[in-house]
Amino acid sequence: MTSTPSRRGPWCGAARVPASDLSTLAAVPETLPRPDQPDAPEGARRIGVVGAGQLARMMLGPAIELGLDVEVLATDRAESAAAVAARVRLGRHDDAAAVRGLAEGVDALTFDHEHVPTAILEGIAGEGLAAVRPGPGALVHAQDKLVMRERLTELGHPCPRWWRIDSAAALEDALAEAGGRLVVKTPRGGYDAHGVRIVSEAAQVTDWLEAHGELLAEELVPFTRELSAQVARRPGGEAVAYPVVQSLQKDGVCYEVVAPAPGLDDTGQHRIQALALEIAEDLDVTGMLAVELFETADGRVLVNELAMRPHNTGHWSMDGAVTGQFEQHLRAVADLPLGATTPLAPAAVMVNLLGGSAEDLAPGTAAALAEDPSLKVHLYGKSVRPGRKIGHLTLLGDDAENLLARAHRAERLIIDGPGAQDTALGTASGAEPTAPTSEGDPR
Repeated sequence: MTSTPSRRGPWCGAARVPASDLSTLAAVPETLPRPDQPDAPEGARRIGVVGAGQLARMMLGPAIELGLDVEVLATDRAESAAAVAARVRLGRHDDAAAVRGLAEGVDALTFDHEHVPTAILEGIAGEGLAAVRPGPGALVHAQDKLVMRERLTELGHPCPRWWRIDSAAALEDALAEAGGRLVVKTPRGGYDAHGVRIVSEAAQVTDWLEAHGELLAEELVPFTRELSAQVARRPGGEAVAYPVVQSLQKDGVCYEVVAPAPGLDDTGQHRIQALALEIAEDLDVTGMLAVELFETADGRVLVNELAMRPHNTGHWSMDGAVTGQFEQHLRAVADLPLGATTPLAPAAVMVNLLGGSAEDLAPGTAAALAEDPSLKVHLYGKSVRPGRKIGHLTLLGDDAENLLARAHRAERLIIDGPGAQDTALGTASGAEPTAPTSEGDPR
């Protein structure tokens, strides 16, 4: 049975290459007490960040270097960024009074995650309280997977085959068309392994249909690996592209990244960079945009997810590129000239530190740094729980395989402690779509 256009999105077409040069490519919340700060230098911009997780935390260093005054909106004083930021406001991201209170005291508003209700942002932008970057019209494509799929389809960008599901019958029809199995996603609110199920019958998502009304169903893509293309764009349209990277997921969470993607030639790099730049332009993105992709055996790429903020697959650039993604995002949000994206070494790797057996990370971190002086470690100040993102590490060099071996050795030292025995590390990618690797993780 053929689905109707209103329930199923067609195949997206081939990516169009832009003519632009790729190389240029509650109550009112409480403000936490803080030490007296000197007046900001003349001309500095005030940036509000909704959310206080690790992404907001890693914006703080570049903000200081750029002379930007950053205030974060946190739900708790112990959150990753709130623990170290000079300016912190307490409030929830879905509380209009809290978000508006932040916007009233800054020039531009940006995000640690995508979960702010669209209506709140539309009100702020419409009243001119602050520049919302990315704007609500762009951000909704990262907030709502159905909106994203529909728009990318209209624009002709390459996507998996997909269906809009509003009933059990619609899902059964889609399953019949797809050969009996589909990936089903909640349109909003998913992150990491949350909000994604692989199903073979409608009964497996009855609870989601009742809770959300509509769901996104996608074909199971027989991909060979996952890629990520990151670009940055200013309000006026200036944009730059980073090297396309390869990522590997572990239990639905981004685990390791290799930059640039091994085996992807210059033609492939430029083709995918052009796709990401065009999506940024088509959606009018301001700030960083991560386009997560599936690569198939015949060399095609299909857009999996979008993130309009710094992204896990770009953490390598903090140490591996002339301009790291957190500085670049702030430059774009503050409408400053964008920085060079040139890599600092032929290869860079990033490995996430996911909570292990060690509750105190200090001994293992010291051991890892002593063993490998080239290692760069970034800890997020979060309590340890199994599988939780608590930090990441990077290494630069000539040989990606060697770098990965060293990085995983350091990873085990840090998360299990220097006394733990080495464990075997598998690096084979699965053959089915994994969960989104969104950093908007409230855990």
